[in-house]
Amino acid sequence: MKTALIAGSSGLIGQHLLKELLASEQYAKVISLVRREQDLNHPKLEQRIIDFENLSATDLKADHVFCTLGTTIKKAGSKEAFRKVDEEYPLSLATQAQKQGAQLFAIVTAMGSNPDSFFFYNQVKGELEQALKKLNYTHLGVFKPSMLMGDREESRLGESVGQAVMSAVQFLLPANTKPIEGKKVAKAMIQYAKSPKTGLSEILSGEMQ
Repeated sequence: MKTALIAGSSGLIGQHLLKELLASEQYAKVISLVRREQDLNHPKLEQRIIDFENLSATDLKADHVFCTLGTTIKKAGSKEAFRKVDEEYPLSLATQAQKQGAQLFAIVTAMGSNPDSFFFYNQVKGELEQALKKLNYTHLGVFKPSMLMGDREESRLGESVGQAVMSAVQFLLPANTKPIEGKKVAKAMIQYAKSPKTGLSEILSGEMQ
């Protein structure tokens, strides 16, 4: 049995993914990297308080690493702070975990990720994907969901309005652009890790539905 490590377990996808990891027979131990401990107890769970600015000094030994880190420019406070959370931290995690023996890295990016995108959010996600590919992980799973549905810890008014609109018209949309629940993305990540192909796997939103 393997050890799984997750970063971002308090987020919309991460909270579902943590539950899936703890329930999976594939993992004997699940390490959750947190800034502060969550009110959650499980015999397989180890919550490890860490400093994302100093991951090189952190014990990240695990077979499979899952990253659902993410924020918004509004919450981060600036584009620079957003880039740190959504690009620098995930890349540092992938790099340091690989050095410590990780064979699989699974991460959530975005449907429109593209380093040349006009939109800053998609540009950052695209740059992250390019950097991750250069690490040559044995198994790299990049998950690209469309608009996410579900309850978040923090309220995002614009996103809530968007969810309502998209839900109303989703029957008209192609599979890859239909809104998707966070728990479906989490289940897709677990399914991928059960039998990952060698090299890069890009999983689009329609495949996760």
